[in-house]
Amino acid sequence: MEHIVKKTWITGNNNPIDFYDLLKLTREYIIQGSKIFIGTDSFISKNKVCFASAVCLHGSSQGGRYFFYKENLPKNQFIQLVSRITEETRRSVEIACLFMNEYGIDPQKLELHLDVSPFSANNGTSRYSDMLKGYVQGFGVDYRLKPDAWASQTIADKHSK
Repeated sequence: MEHIVKKTWITGNNNPIDFYDLLKLTREYIIQGSKIFIGTDSFISKNKVCFASAVCLHGSSQGGRYFFYKENLPKNQFIQLVSRITEETRRSVEIACLFMNEYGIDPQKLELHLDVSPFSANNGTSRYSDMLKGYVQGFGVDYRLKPDAWASQTIADKHSK
């Protein structure tokens, strides 16, 4: 998980931020009653898949802030929808685990936003929703699906394009 710390994290204002500064801000927001919302989205282009992961802080008197990093990987590794959606969820879980295990953040202060529709929606990602919900619940972290998954569906989506 150390590789997450070494990623080039960017603020919502497009300025680079050191992960430890991001962590400090996160702790300040938590002390003031905020939660950490984590989401990942992907976008396929000609030869690559761009994954963007976002850490969003919201719910305190300080207003909202977010941070993200992007990574491009070869498209041929993620041809199937299930592999791409699972990778998005895995990346969000990995960030949550880093916060919980390495930095002692209470799992109740985390919420993962999965870019997946509920099973009842009966669309492309619906058939994977139960599997991915179970995966996230196994880590003791709360989650939201579409249309309530704004950290992945809006913030990460914006930066995956």
